[in-house]
Amino acid sequence: MKAVFTALLAAAALDAAPSYEIADILTASTAADTRAKDWKPGQGLALEVSGMDWTDDGRLALCIRKGEVWVLDGVLAPKPDKVTYRLFASGLHEPLGLLRDGKDLLVTQRTETTRLRDTDGDGAADEYLTAGAGWNVSGAYHGYAYGPKRDGKGDLWVTLNVDMGDHSDNKAPWRGWGGVLGKDGKFVPMVAGMRSPCGLGANLDGDMFCVDQQGTWIPTTPIYHLRKGAFFLNPEGIASQGLPESPLKLSAKIPEKRPYPEAVGALPEMRPPAVWMPYNKMGRSGTDLAVCDAGGKFGPFDGQMFVAEFTDAKISRVFMEKVGGEYQGACFPFVGGFASGIVRLSFAPDGSLLVGMTSRGWSSLGTKAYGLQRLRYNGNVPFAIKEMRARPDGFELVFTRPVDRARAGDAAAYRMSSYTLFYSSAYGSDEILTAPHPVESAEVSADGLRVRLKVAGMRELHIHELHADGVRSATGEPLDHADAYYTLNRIPQN
Repeated sequence: MKAVFTALLAAAALDAAPSYEIADILTASTAADTRAKDWKPGQGLALEVSGMDWTDDGRLALCIRKGEVWVLDGVLAPKPDKVTYRLFASGLHEPLGLLRDGKDLLVTQRTETTRLRDTDGDGAADEYLTAGAGWNVSGAYHGYAYGPKRDGKGDLWVTLNVDMGDHSDNKAPWRGWGGVLGKDGKFVPMVAGMRSPCGLGANLDGDMFCVDQQGTWIPTTPIYHLRKGAFFLNPEGIASQGLPESPLKLSAKIPEKRPYPEAVGALPEMRPPAVWMPYNKMGRSGTDLAVCDAGGKFGPFDGQMFVAEFTDAKISRVFMEKVGGEYQGACFPFVGGFASGIVRLSFAPDGSLLVGMTSRGWSSLGTKAYGLQRLRYNGNVPFAIKEMRARPDGFELVFTRPVDRARAGDAAAYRMSSYTLFYSSAYGSDEILTAPHPVESAEVSADGLRVRLKVAGMRELHIHELHADGVRSATGEPLDHADAYYTLNRIPQN
């Protein structure tokens, strides 16, 4: 058992250097509590971060799992060793998301989305107003609610965990669903079939996405494109489709115990995830996503998604494109070695990425119980596969720096295989129906930034796994991460 854990730890380890650096804002060994005048580091405040956003004056507002909202100043200092903490609100029921709305803060707790207002300007909320409600709340351990996050239309999205364990009631309204808050604050269901849809975020086009977690009916971590009438994977809360407000009525039985491509074909309402994140290879428990719009301040990845991983305490990177009007794309390893299980990500005004953590008693490779860290780009352009795009006869790779033309133009520098997953009520799935895909040729562009791979036998609704170990930069460096995993829902026609 020890050998297995050691192997998993080695597989999960990723270096932040040389392009990205992790700095502590607060960890379980440096926590501070300003409620006491004589506070000292290590006393009182357990920042089990469960939601984050930025105030209009550049301070960080965050909620913690045990029901408080704090506002932190000094987080963006070159050396954040003089951060101050101010309690803004308390008494909330396990809030798992926070969003600034003008001068107010919106926080989703188990029973509702709450608007927190500071009407007298003293730095603490004096009004707690219901901004959204209308979903079932049981006494179940996993009866979480997440959000809100705003899409490009201005709608506020909330997602709901399915109930698990004692007191579960997934026949009651909207467990495992996602929806928007109407003008009257009432929950309007939009999508079904999720298990633990912990992380929400809109891309630069304003479309809303969600990361779910592997478990019953969920073969491995998926990223969904949320839109009205979609059903994804987990049917445990599907009883709500019988309510008059439901936008969804399944036209066939749940197609259990089939390879996933067959299941999609058997149920017209089932929408494939935009991206699958293969188990262990890319993580085990996805928790949040943040889209980069940093104008180059976070490196060469503007427009891409960064996905938090709880168990392995790391962050992955996701590139998406539209094929046939639907999103699909590739995920890549990025940075690991964070202090605790990551729950929330938030890009700061200066382009750095804030990482909020709590292990919450679950298993994580992080060494601390909770914390807040900051990931910064140091200006050294990484050598990475920036994009992986599907083509009718293969894939096109876009690199962050020019490649060595001879090595990148050798088809033997690449290996590719594909596989799918087994769709059933079991907890997760092994990779199944694995097949190799010979790379027949590799054509390098004149500028050395693109390589067109001709690949034999591509398969729709399969994950295509690429290893580019033989590629080197024009100056001789290997790729920071030579692996990529493309979810090929559709093969382009041209």
